[in-house]
Amino acid sequence: MSLLNALSVSGSGMSAQRMRAEILVENLANAETTRTPEGGPYRRKDVVFSTADVTSPFSAVFQREMGAGVGVAEIVTDSRPPELRYQPGHPDANAEGYVAYPRIQPAEDMIDLMTATRGYQTNVAAMSAIKDMIQRSIDLMR
Repeated sequence: MSLLNALSVSGSGMSAQRMRAEILVENLANAETTRTPEGGPYRRKDVVFSTADVTSPFSAVFQREMGAGVGVAEIVTDSRPPELRYQPGHPDANAEGYVAYPRIQPAEDMIDLMTATRGYQTNVAAMSAIKDMIQRSIDLMR
C-alpha cells in the first residue's frame, strides 16, 4: 500500500463519517417533529457503510484502483411505527388524543455522534501521520 493510497482511504473514511454525523444531527433536530411534508412524524435515519473502491486522480495513468476504503452504501429510514403519546390538546393529536412522535433516543444519537466525531478525528490523525512520512521521505531525497 502506497502512502497516497493510505491518504485516499483516510479521505473516504472522513467523508463517510461526515455523512453519518449529518444524518445524526438531522435525527436530533427532528426528535420532536410530529408533522412532515410527507405526512406523519419524522422518521429516524441511519447510515449504512460498505467497502468502496478508492481511486486516485492518477488511476488512469496507473490503470488500476488504489484499494478499498469506506463509503455510504445507503441511508435507511426507520420503518417501525411511531411512538404514541397521550396529548389531547396537541394540534396533531388523533381522535383518541394520541400524538405520533419519532422513535428517536437523543442519548443514543449523541453517543453515535461522538463515535462519528472520533472516527473522523482518527482519519485526520492518520492523514497527518502520512503527510509527515511523505515530508520526511522528501527530506531524505535532498
